[in-house]
Amino acid sequence: MKKTTSRVALSVAALAAATPAFAQSTVTLFGIVDSGLSYGNSQTTLGSNSNGHSAVRATSGVWIGSRLGFHGIEDLGAGNHAIFWLESGFTMYNGGLSLGGIFGRQAYVGLGNDHYGTVTAGRQYTPYYLLLFPYAQIKYLTGGVGAHPGDIDGFDTTYRVNNALVYTSPNLNGLTFSALYGFGGVAGAFNRGSAWSGAVQYAHGPFGIAAGIFRMNNATPGGGAWGTDSTVNSAGLPGISTVNNGYQTAAAQQRIAVTTGYDITSTVGVNASYSNVQYISGIASSFHDTEIFNVFGGLVHWAATPALTFSAGYNYTKASDANGITDGARYHEVTVAESYTLSKRTLLYALQGYTRALGQTLGTAGSGHVVNATATVGDGFNATPSSTGKQFVVAVGLVNKF
Repeated sequence: MKKTTSRVALSVAALAAATPAFAQSTVTLFGIVDSGLSYGNSQTTLGSNSNGHSAVRATSGVWIGSRLGFHGIEDLGAGNHAIFWLESGFTMYNGGLSLGGIFGRQAYVGLGNDHYGTVTAGRQYTPYYLLLFPYAQIKYLTGGVGAHPGDIDGFDTTYRVNNALVYTSPNLNGLTFSALYGFGGVAGAFNRGSAWSGAVQYAHGPFGIAAGIFRMNNATPGGGAWGTDSTVNSAGLPGISTVNNGYQTAAAQQRIAVTTGYDITSTVGVNASYSNVQYISGIASSFHDTEIFNVFGGLVHWAATPALTFSAGYNYTKASDANGITDGARYHEVTVAESYTLSKRTLLYALQGYTRALGQTLGTAGSGHVVNATATVGDGFNATPSSTGKQFVVAVGLVNKF
């Protein structure tokens, strides 16, 4: 028996030696599970005029979106490689998909070169988000509670572009740049329904800075909520909140932003951001003047121990006086985050956020429907904002990664 086993082993070894060597490839299965509870005061349904009441809810993905995915890379030789990424979002409290299709978070394939960069095609994040995120408030305060009210400037992950081609450069002595174009696919109107973005990032030691632009055009200007007829159109995203509710018939949206960060020590750092957001009217829009939001944000983060971290941030959002509004909406938001790492895979978190809304904005009907601004914290409460100018929320949860 031993002799037979040896002959088999020798045969296998000989066969392996005679087989040509193929390029190395890997496929990785990964996932994140985030589940918890949240409390919010004065909650109501978006667009409702009823008085809100406090509510405690089961939550999923407040710290980081729950997901399951696959990504792979194949070495093609000479510094070339092929890549793919398939990523699905889901909610813990009912097990359903959270972003439309089965791979609603991301789905793309591409080719890369170590010296010339990478080109990918499919459903993807924008360069505006990817290159600005490392210095944005939500990296430390999360998007569910820590995004600027309603995620008006798109620093959170709500913006994914379908039919997108993306080029990303290699790291050039700390400098990285990227560009995206999402095809609208409207016959006879190349620009309708399209989206485009560009961004540049520079990182050197403890300092980093990034700037970017993102624009999306509706396929049918004024033809309903922008999520239904643009290349940015999965699961009703980008989100509608009390901050932008009156401008959802915009012919186009545009965001220009800068984020920056500096690590003062190995445990303490500061970050700041500025963004300019425009909702541009068309002939069929329910408002007539371009609405502009200017958003300023800052935060400090501190790793008290290798396991325990604290972050605190403040941001201010100011809407322009337009469309019959003489006292444009203003939003003050304060967010605090605490996290404790139990292991490399498991983390406990607690989040607290408070928003104060002042001034006026447009209701769902657009021009002529001026209403008092109401508060919403981050983007996790877009569908359940406050019925007043104040909202306070608390969230706690557990994250496990694999």
